Amino acid sequence: MKKKNLLSKLHVNGTYYIIAALLLLAGIPLYQLLVLIPAGYNGALEATRTGHVAVYLAWIGSHSIPFIIYRSLLVIAFVLLISFPFTLFRIIVAQEIMSEQENAAAQGDQTELANDELAATTEENQGEQEESTGADGIPTHAWRGKGFVIIAAWSGLFGVITYILDTVASTLYLLFTSRGFTPDTVTPSNFAPLSTTLSFIANSIGVGLLALAMLFFGAVIARRGLNLWPGIWLALGYVALAVAALLSGSAVAAVAAPPASQATLSTPATLLFALWIVWFGTMLVRLKPEL
Repeated sequence: MKKKNLLSKLHVNGTYYIIAALLLLAGIPLYQLLVLIPAGYNGALEATRTGHVAVYLAWIGSHSIPFIIYRSLLVIAFVLLISFPFTLFRIIVAQEIMSEQENAAAQGDQTELANDELAATTEENQGEQEESTGADGIPTHAWRGKGFVIIAAWSGLFGVITYILDTVASTLYLLFTSRGFTPDTVTPSNFAPLSTTLSFIANSIGVGLLALAMLFFGAVIARRGLNLWPGIWLALGYVALAVAALLSGSAVAAVAAPPASQATLSTPATLLFALWIVWFGTMLVRLKPEL
């Protein structure tokens, strides 16, 4: 029953991830193309790169609803992804446990004495094992000895949460600041440092933590190779390394030159990450119970 519930949860999570990735790949770009660009968003955004921040704030002030929808789509996409780091963590741990059990069974077949000892130990510790098994069927302490996977899971979670919270905070700040703004209004003196800080938190810290998660996840899968993982999962791990490289470059570019250089790497990094998420989500949806 636990395995069935876990499989159902993985299917649901996979569906969430696919929806999130499709928002990043198609939903948000289409919204920009069909709604924001005709309303002059690109021109207003370009004005900030030449120092005319008032034009951008004036645009937000007069197009607050389209701007809120745009930012909301971005937040929704990342909210749907909030569980993906620990979902992948559980899959890696479960795969490690299955491998250990198979190795133990193979060694047990070599001698009848080993089988007897294993049966006795299992009987004596049955109650303890039941208590130490989580609701998802994975032992509570299965994470021990898997430091890189733990780092990947927590950094990925914190990266997604950081990006979500900062995007919400940035949206509220821009909406508040842009009320009644015109291109001739004097920009508040604290706007530049605050907007730079908010940009740094989302695009450097948030994206950087996500890049660290992808790096460690990919490295852990690639390290064990075909000895543990099917070919399709091994390929997913190697692609995760490429995603990590692009996300890292995007995070560094946001620090070096936030206004001008961010889109150079952030766009391909986001697209590759979204494609990876589609791949991962599809594999979860297609998981079948063992017979």
